[in-house]
Amino acid sequence: MKIKVADNLRIALSRAVEDTARRRHEMLTLEHLLLALLHDPDTAAMLEALGVKLSKLEKALEEFLDAEMEQLPEGEDVEPAQSIAFGTVLQRAMFFVQSNKREELDGPTVLTEILREDESMAVYLLNAQGVRRVDVTTYLSHGKGKGVSGMKQRKAASAGGPDIDSETENDDEDDPLAAYTEELVARAAEGHIDPLIGRNLEVERIVHVLARRRKNNPLLVGDPGVGKTAIVEGLARRIHDDDVPTPLKNNLVYSLDMGALLAGTRYRGDFEERLKAVIRALEDREDAVLFIDEIHTIVGAGATSGGTMDASNLLKPALQGGRLRCIGSTTHKEHKQAFGKDRALARRFQVVEVGEPTIEECIDILKGLQKHYEEHHKLSYEADAVEAAARLAAKHINDNHLPDKAIDVLDETGAAVRLADRKVVTIDDIEDTIARIARIPKKSVSDAEKEQLGDLTVDLKKVLFGQDQAVDAVASAIKLSRAGLNDPDKPVGSFLFAGPTGVGKTELARQLANVLGVSFQRFDMSEYQERHTASRLIGAPPGYVGFDQGGLLTETVNRHPHCVLLLDEIEKA
Repeated sequence: MKIKVADNLRIALSRAVEDTARRRHEMLTLEHLLLALLHDPDTAAMLEALGVKLSKLEKALEEFLDAEMEQLPEGEDVEPAQSIAFGTVLQRAMFFVQSNKREELDGPTVLTEILREDESMAVYLLNAQGVRRVDVTTYLSHGKGKGVSGMKQRKAASAGGPDIDSETENDDEDDPLAAYTEELVARAAEGHIDPLIGRNLEVERIVHVLARRRKNNPLLVGDPGVGKTAIVEGLARRIHDDDVPTPLKNNLVYSLDMGALLAGTRYRGDFEERLKAVIRALEDREDAVLFIDEIHTIVGAGATSGGTMDASNLLKPALQGGRLRCIGSTTHKEHKQAFGKDRALARRFQVVEVGEPTIEECIDILKGLQKHYEEHHKLSYEADAVEAAARLAAKHINDNHLPDKAIDVLDETGAAVRLADRKVVTIDDIEDTIARIARIPKKSVSDAEKEQLGDLTVDLKKVLFGQDQAVDAVASAIKLSRAGLNDPDKPVGSFLFAGPTGVGKTELARQLANVLGVSFQRFDMSEYQERHTASRLIGAPPGYVGFDQGGLLTETVNRHPHCVLLLDEIEKA
């Protein structure tokens, strides 16, 4: 494959040859090449992005060439010969372009290969300005410099550049907090965070822990959807509204973006340097609070194969001494798995339990958020519809927790009504959404089920003949349960239908599901005659294959919590 040399690089090579001849030097060296590349727009832009002072580097190269390179006598023809290093660099650069199936050789690629010549003065001068080969390759891969304090420290130590910090101090690319975190108080000022309703006990506990001298790190632990993240965001909003105790006034809450920290970390040490830069920046600010959502993800994050240095181990020293205030959130399951294995990390946090709110508390939360959803969807919610969203979500949606599932119902109903070009959300709309989410007929969701239960006996007798005694018994038990006289955590009714073949045992169960408007789930128990087949129904015990997959029966009940479950021919099992 023929490789094209970029026009800018061709000009730079010509400049290097002409400059060598003008200086009457016998050999064309890497220093001549680097000096010429400083006038290449692509290479110059990259070096400036990496914090190099081009004028200072050019001056150092000029002084070296004038003082150290021997000049040929006047009157002799000067035809500079390439040094071995010069030829090797160009050869490697061409091979790199070819192996990467690129069509053009440019200045930055040549500079990358120059940095491999560790014994040359060119590399020494580049290192003195804080440039390493990894910095150049990172720039070529991602289009920007490292932008973290480790880079600045190398510059300041080698080039005497305290002024470099002042030049890049306000540059977002060089600010680890701007690059890898999101400031929640600023988001609250922009109106992107909803207010926190209730949760006064949890907020008070968080404030108490943050005000401690040591181990001032609260850890919010609770089920998914109970509002752990919302509590921290609500705290940021209260800080913005100046509705917090004195120790938290004018504080800033930085939410760590673990994805941004890990993205593009091709080389060993990149992740650690980014995270350490964030920690240093937070420790330098007395008003900063770090928030790590899903904090269990820091255990093992950034660890290399065979290594033990991950994000959690990098955070431990700062967490222990009280120099860094950190709020974390996780679920009970993840807390047990991640923090149970790392007790040293667990003892640095103070657990704040976040429980599921009651239906009444959830209704208050929905009323507090109501106007925000009305403004977004450009409609209004009836008061009864808001209360129904909380009550029906708690009753029919079992794969999530309040208030999250109730807020989802409120939001999705608003979207559906808006798409229908209507302006008011009613209870009927809420019931439609609940039925759609829970995958059950709407009539089983409706609060007005007295008529349905009143006609239950009659409806069953219309489709099942000659079994009036059985129908009456089943209907009576269901009505008793619906009246609120049973344990809400137990089934509505458990019945054992006994009788000869063909009298209607299975048919009664099937018609009962039709009349009640719920799904009908049947298991043929003749397939489970052996003792070992029980694991197919309820799942394998811990330590056995399939333990994490669940059983047919348990998964069916999870997917269809409101159903008529028939265990047919149970005597064979």
